[in-house]
Amino acid sequence: MRQIHSCSGQEFRDMFAAGSSWLEKSVPDINAINVFPVPDGDTGTNMFLTMRAVIEEADRVSDHSVSAVSKAMAQGALMGARGNSGVILSQFFRGLAKELYGKESINGNDWAMALSEASRAAYKGLSQPVEGTMLTVIRDISKAAEEAARAKPNDITFVTEAAVEAAKDSVAKTPFLLPVLLEAGVVDAGGQGVYVLLEGALRYLEGKAEELKYRRPQLVTADLPATSEAVQLAAEPEEAYGYCTNFLLEGYKLNPDKIRKKLESKGQSIVVVGDEATVRVHIHTYDPGSVIRYATSLGTLHQLQIQNMDDQHVGFLEMQRGRRPQLDIGVVAVAAGSGMREVFKSLGAAAIVPGGQTMNPSVQEILQAVESVPAQKIILLPNNRNIILAASQVHSLTSKEVTVIPTRTMPQGIAAIIAFNYEGGLEENVQAMEEVIATVKTVEITKAARTTQIKGLKIKKGQAIAIVDDEDLVAAGDSITGVLFQALGKAGIKSAEVITVYFGADVEAPEAEQVNQEIRKKYPEKQVEMVSGGQPHYYYIVSLE
Repeated sequence: MRQIHSCSGQEFRDMFAAGSSWLEKSVPDINAINVFPVPDGDTGTNMFLTMRAVIEEADRVSDHSVSAVSKAMAQGALMGARGNSGVILSQFFRGLAKELYGKESINGNDWAMALSEASRAAYKGLSQPVEGTMLTVIRDISKAAEEAARAKPNDITFVTEAAVEAAKDSVAKTPFLLPVLLEAGVVDAGGQGVYVLLEGALRYLEGKAEELKYRRPQLVTADLPATSEAVQLAAEPEEAYGYCTNFLLEGYKLNPDKIRKKLESKGQSIVVVGDEATVRVHIHTYDPGSVIRYATSLGTLHQLQIQNMDDQHVGFLEMQRGRRPQLDIGVVAVAAGSGMREVFKSLGAAAIVPGGQTMNPSVQEILQAVESVPAQKIILLPNNRNIILAASQVHSLTSKEVTVIPTRTMPQGIAAIIAFNYEGGLEENVQAMEEVIATVKTVEITKAARTTQIKGLKIKKGQAIAIVDDEDLVAAGDSITGVLFQALGKAGIKSAEVITVYFGADVEAPEAEQVNQEIRKKYPEKQVEMVSGGQPHYYYIVSLE
């Protein structure tokens, strides 16, 4: 998989197309967390439809410079903006286009500068910017991008990685900046959409766009106290929210700033963006008629939408009562090590059971994890030969339909969950996951607990030893790195395309990076990734695919 470090206009378009496709998969989930003060009905839908207009306009451009493509995107966003979130998104693209004007291609520094201008433009479009919304997330993204660009100014992927991580952290903090979010127990929907959009773009830059077809975004959650706030909210008298009013205004010598100021006396959550010829307006008002009369005195209205936010908010409250998102199929994985658990979580595991070598979980612990998942169909990944039997007992103890994929190592489990297709059925997924685990070789480097001899291999207590596929002891020695490279050769590394090395709790990051560089140097044609697994007892766990 080829990573992109500098970006042409076509690649710029494609990265946002990947982000838009990724966003589309999370539309229902983002809609479900939407809450006042910017209900707008369907934040996820509004953002996706705005992005669809962005990509469609970019497709019409014959000039493939970043400048031309970003300008077309900004125009598409303005014309196709839906709701508050869509209008803010149009300002985001407007800022990008302004900073990228005249550029044929861009690097990390150009991208960071563009994100900063996008943040300024997004804030400028609102009469009264509110923190704890997508505005805050966009601003935090731009700050992280600027810092990353100082370290690697020529690497757009590196800068985007930093931006995505900042977006994730920022979204998690939104309830603590906006009381109404904390009260409702949700993060900001618009910020969530920005995070998902940017994450999809990052996967494209990393050369992983193909993987997005078989996975779904993992939405950000905040560490909130468990309460029944939704029920409390419903019991309280609600202030009327009025009408969410959106339209596109076309005219001659329009003044967005003047229009915004005029509308401040007519409503709230006002967003007015555009130029002298075209202005996009979003406003929450009790009297949409007066807004429309004022706008028609300036020009011609298009794409007029008026939605009753009181109805939307009642629907939100009804949804929140006892709300527990349902899954068609839930994946439960056993994993040892904080990094390994994070890997399974990021890949979509609905529940993770701590455990592995020397700490096998009980049937009861696995059963509790299965029962905690809001799905009637469960796929279990034991990820250890000694846990398969215990996992197999669970199906007789629950009313749920439980299938165990006999993964004997964590790399097999990771490969299996990557192969999981959220849009597929149980049988289809079980078949795909069982097939893929047969293609994975696992090398584990640990320490000998005693002196022994196996198949002619003499082993001393305390030496490093290598085990392939949880059963074949293939190397032993005093050097951890030496044993690792012996094992890689015996495990058939030459026929592998992807090598993923998970380093354990007893390995320092600089030491792991040195091993990473040695593997890359010895096998330059391979794709090598180093991940902090944090697993106990095992210095390294290596996946060969």
